[in-house]
Amino acid sequence: MKYLILMIVSPLLLFSNCFAQSQTNDEAFRYQEQRMVYQQWDQKKFKPTSGFLGLNPYYWLTWGFFYPNYHKTDLRPLSGSGPQTQRLALVAAMNSTDDKYKLQSDTVRNTALSQLSSQTGLISDADPLWLLYYNNEFKPVLNNSATSILAGLSPHVVTKLISEGTYNWYKNELDMLKERIDGAHTTNMDRGSRILAYYRLLQDYRNISGVWAIRTSTAQSTLTKAAQQQRINSGQVAVPQWTPQTDIDIANKVLQHLQ
Repeated sequence: MKYLILMIVSPLLLFSNCFAQSQTNDEAFRYQEQRMVYQQWDQKKFKPTSGFLGLNPYYWLTWGFFYPNYHKTDLRPLSGSGPQTQRLALVAAMNSTDDKYKLQSDTVRNTALSQLSSQTGLISDADPLWLLYYNNEFKPVLNNSATSILAGLSPHVVTKLISEGTYNWYKNELDMLKERIDGAHTTNMDRGSRILAYYRLLQDYRNISGVWAIRTSTAQSTLTKAAQQQRINSGQVAVPQWTPQTDIDIANKVLQHLQ
């Protein structure tokens, strides 16, 4: 039974193999594969050809009856209007659009970062105007203490300023001004608004420090006058006697100087 099946199947397999090889070696199939894959849509390589004087009936049967317009249309995927060429063109167009979107998004991102860097208070320490000018001008306020405020004053003047409440007033003003400077320095705002805030705060500090300078000078002058008055009252300083002069005496002295 097995031998009978083999005797029937073997010729069929051999026939199908020969048929497949004949199709593979057929010029019409080979030219069609070449046309569809990579080579030109060559009109001269369509099989069957028209033959001598166009009398080949297979040519007219194939290209005239079954496929009248087949060889006139370029069906290659990579032809000028082929689907693969269109797909590549579409991919190139989409890539160009993606690049434009990316450029636009990068521009928006850079603009946002630029605005954020000019408004955020996190990096306000790196502002050039702060580093070069306002940081030094505000140091007496930001680093204020009893030692820095009363430095250079005599003990008597310090005692007088504290007893009169002038020192407490000035210290409170500096502390409030320090809070305002810290707020302007760390709050998110436009750089121009931040610089204007620095300018106004610096003017306030100069006004306050001017009042402090006047009061310390007044306290020193008052103590000096009080000390002089005390020495005069205790007789430590000789006060010259003053005697009234007549007009004649004054005139004579003037004439003596002129001579």
